[in-house]
Amino acid sequence: MHSINKIGERFWYITPISVTDRPILGMVVGNNKTLMIDAGNSEEHAKYFLRELSNRGISNPDMVVLTHWHWDHIFGLSALSNTVSIASKDTKIEMEKLIPYSWSDEALDERVKEGTEIEFCAIAIKEEFQENRDIKIVLPDIAFGKRLEIDLGGINCIVQHVGGDHASDSVIVYIKEEKILFLGDCFYPNIHSEKIHYTIEESLRLLDELEQFDAETYILSHQMPISKSEFNEQAAMLRMIAKYTNICGGDHQKITREYGKHVNRELTEDEMDMISDFANGY
Repeated sequence: MHSINKIGERFWYITPISVTDRPILGMVVGNNKTLMIDAGNSEEHAKYFLRELSNRGISNPDMVVLTHWHWDHIFGLSALSNTVSIASKDTKIEMEKLIPYSWSDEALDERVKEGTEIEFCAIAIKEEFQENRDIKIVLPDIAFGKRLEIDLGGINCIVQHVGGDHASDSVIVYIKEEKILFLGDCFYPNIHSEKIHYTIEESLRLLDELEQFDAETYILSHQMPISKSEFNEQAAMLRMIAKYTNICGGDHQKITREYGKHVNRELTEDEMDMISDFANGY
């Protein structure tokens, strides 16, 4: 089940659900305008969030920002017909490619077979849309280049294109007065490839960009919010594994051995997964 939570004075969010791959959706409430972050993986996902916020006295959003083009962040946009939608130019280009697609079981299975869709997403789409699968791809109203600043009245948001291995069109939203950095999926590896992977150069570049923001809370779309110290721990792990991947020439066993010597303890499951991902991407 979802729950609706609040951070600080101005930010609300809905918790993720893994079975149907529903990500976190956010709402920034200003004195003059409201900004929703991501549109959800279905109309029902978006509508549920808005109903729950309405019960708490929060009006429907004036604007919605899409963090990237993946289905679980955009399929709910058709439910937000009275909301101005914003995305990067790259996100709009990727969304345009989805317009001709059929989303029937047969079409999904065929795309998985030919390698243009991954099985994880196909299964989640079937689970989310068990009955009515009238999916409409709605393109964003506004497409921007690198950066936007939005004044909602008493609170300001920076929307910035940052890219990353997961999706090259990824944008983040920095809620300045609350010191919240909404990362979307940008911190995750590339799952839309033959092997899930991180690349050294792109991971380090992304970290350099993210660390410029003075944040205290970090929102990754498919897990609960984390603190600055927790983010810094993950960032340090990513940097160190990237370093040993480079030193060891992408050799999985060597990376595991050398990184294990560095931390001087048994490796966690997260560390083992990240080592595999970096070895895959080398």
